Amino acid sequence: MAWLLLVAAIVSEVVATSALKLSNGLTNVGWSVVVFIGYVASLILLARALKLEMPVGVAYAVWAGIGTAAIALIGTLFLGEGMNLTKAAGIVLIICGVVVLNLSGAH
Repeated sequence: MAWLLLVAAIVSEVVATSALKLSNGLTNVGWSVVVFIGYVASLILLARALKLEMPVGVAYAVWAGIGTAAIALIGTLFLGEGMNLTKAAGIVLIICGVVVLNLSGAH
């Protein structure tokens, strides 16, 4: 159940961050509401996952790492941001770091 909560927290954070770009500096009220609700939901879900005794280091690494990689891909695919070899390598390294942390027995 902790992992499902963590996945939901990541999805909420990714939606909120995508909306942050679309909010035009929080001047578009509709997208700003999505940002606020998404970030609050993400933190609540992350806290619930931690309450179920998921290690904070693992939870935060997965939440931040997968969220960062997802936003970089969304920016490239949907928000007109560029992708180059360095950016792609960074995404791969983030994902590898999360995998290594999980395989290290940190949980």
